[in-house]
Amino acid sequence: MTRTVNCQIECVNGCILGEGCPHREFVQETSQFIENTSLDKMIEMAEASRLKKLTEPPKWVIPDDF
Repeated sequence: MTRTVNCQIECVNGCILGEGCPHREFVQETSQFIENTSLDKMIEMAEASRLKKLTEPPKWVIPDDF
């Protein structure tokens, strides 16, 4: 039996599936990124992303029942 988990909600304090997690392949890559990237570089990347979102035009969502 495979358990369906919404990782963004249920795993905020750590993976709840352990070794059975379908996303285990990304753990090594993520660990290397954290280990090899300075905090200043991560903050710089986050700021660039934030500024990009601020300059994007607004996205309007029109309900189907309108």
